[in-house]
Amino acid sequence: MPQIIIKGMELDKVKAISTSLVDELQQIIGCPRDYFTIEAVVSSFIMDGQQTEISPLVEIKWFDRGQDIQDRTAAAISRHIRSSGYSHAETFFTVLENSKYYENETHY
Repeated sequence: MPQIIIKGMELDKVKAISTSLVDELQQIIGCPRDYFTIEAVVSSFIMDGQQTEISPLVEIKWFDRGQDIQDRTAAAISRHIRSSGYSHAETFFTVLENSKYYENETHY
């Protein structure tokens, strides 16, 4: 687990960066490849009554890994998104508590 949730990015572009992104994040974070999930959320964004495009928003849900790993993770995500043609991306982290995350009936 880290869970990577991406909004505001075309599905084909998410798919195109998914392998290389996880390759890099696996090295940065140090967890197995099958721990990662990427969710591409198809959303409509509204401003002043009109549908509008936004820069990609990326949320990472994970257990705290320290500021250095977090900074390196954000940089890798931003770099991969920019390589797919977007000029800007916003990344934010939601830190989960081990005692509140369960796999089946057992918490971490």
